[in-house]
Amino acid sequence: MAAYDDRDGKIWMDGKLVEWRDANVHILTHGLHYASSVFEGERCYNGRIFESRKHSERLHFSAGQLDFEIPYTVDEIEAAKMEVLQANGFENAYVRAVAWRGAGEDMGVASARNPVRLAIAAWEWGAYYGDAKMKGAKLDISKWKRPSPETIPSHAKAAGLYMICTLSKHAAEAKGCSDAMMFDYRGYVAEATGANIFFVKDGEVHTPDPDCFLNGITRQTVIGMLKDRQVKVHERYIMPEELEGFEQCWLTGTAAEVTPVGQIGDYNFEVGALTRDIAESYEKLVRA
Repeated sequence: MAAYDDRDGKIWMDGKLVEWRDANVHILTHGLHYASSVFEGERCYNGRIFESRKHSERLHFSAGQLDFEIPYTVDEIEAAKMEVLQANGFENAYVRAVAWRGAGEDMGVASARNPVRLAIAAWEWGAYYGDAKMKGAKLDISKWKRPSPETIPSHAKAAGLYMICTLSKHAAEAKGCSDAMMFDYRGYVAEATGANIFFVKDGEVHTPDPDCFLNGITRQTVIGMLKDRQVKVHERYIMPEELEGFEQCWLTGTAAEVTPVGQIGDYNFEVGALTRDIAESYEKLVRA
């Protein structure tokens, strides 16, 4: 595929559609220097963005966590997303909304006088982990840990929070893995670099308590699906040594959807019946 800055199509920026190659910002944009940026990743299936409004609402929440206000309402963001999809002729696509502090009067850590900007792009994107979605992803264990909520606004979907995720994923890919699992600052199992994680043992599901990382929209959807099936779900702290006793594992996220995991470090998991059921049922749900 062409580089992301060199494609045909339209991107919505600050209230209007612009040509893809013209969707640019100034080099002194505050978000580029100080990570004052928040974003959402969404998937459109058959012309409908799954849980679209929840994503738009979370974008506003994340901005508030970074002490800025998006100058467009949730309804206006919803309309803009559909405008982008229609302008590009997409029925099935990934949608990226991003809001940031732009270039303005301030160019230091403080940036209260700088304008807040918003852009929405969409592109066709297949399975995030490729064929791992069928046979199970292989995960490294990251040396980086998810930080304490006392050190960073950990419940915002903010650009700065992903720096250690990029480092972790690069290290994982260098080892032939699809992704990396991260512990939190206390040493508990947390998540992958861009997806939440679930485990199965004796027919029950265990997933980390998201008290210092994002409680994903896909994560919440899958928990609801499990409870509808009368499967007991434990949202709790999970110790590293417990990995050896889990039988199945999967990841959830807008990009990842529901992806089985076959290996984390030295620990192996089967792509079992419950994993396949949830993955297949989620696929049906988003396309309903």
